[in-house]
Amino acid sequence: MLYALQRVDSSLDELHELKGDLPRLVGELESQLQKRGATRKELEETVKQSMIRRNDIDLEIVSTKEKIERYKEQQFQIKTNKQYDALTREIDLAQEHINNLEKEMEIVEGKAANARGDLEKLIPELEELSKELKDRQAELDHVNREHEDEELRLKHEREKLVVRIDKNDLRLYERIRKAMAGKAVVPVRRNACGGCFKRVPPQMSVELRKNSRLMTCEHCGRLLVSDEIVESYSSAR
Repeated sequence: MLYALQRVDSSLDELHELKGDLPRLVGELESQLQKRGATRKELEETVKQSMIRRNDIDLEIVSTKEKIERYKEQQFQIKTNKQYDALTREIDLAQEHINNLEKEMEIVEGKAANARGDLEKLIPELEELSKELKDRQAELDHVNREHEDEELRLKHEREKLVVRIDKNDLRLYERIRKAMAGKAVVPVRRNACGGCFKRVPPQMSVELRKNSRLMTCEHCGRLLVSDEIVESYSSAR
């Protein structure tokens, strides 16, 4: 069953190789597009909030200037120096407030201008990324459709095998498969390991034919199966 599982996994690996770098490229493009899209939203929000603040500042400047005009009118109506000096201080404070608002206005407008500039550069990049993702996704979809039935069949076959294999044996198989670039179970042919091609002792070859326990290559650690198992599997297929 482990050999049968290896055959299924190898076929699935071959199907995956047919897709090449497309799955990775599609994933990277999706990630880039998501990050750039988030940046676009941030920039647009910066422009929006800057414009809101600019309008608020503009209204506050107008309101403060009107207040100054009222103070100036009141100066002509008062009769004591103390009252006149108090109004003068209020006028000076209001003018200082206007100066601070105008400085903030410059900062806010500068922030909005920078955000607009960044948006002008970002939007074409987003469009280009979106087009590339669409093209790559179309290529991947085509490959997937072409081999969809075969992949589903193999995955279903794999599921049926996995439930019949001892969990400890399955963990061993997965660990070796990960360490050996996908090849965990190999046949012994002409007294040599089908993975590393190193010599297998004759006594081990004899034991393998009994198929009574799992045996691994003493050189590469792969699981070994005899020619008889390979032939019986091929005949059954």
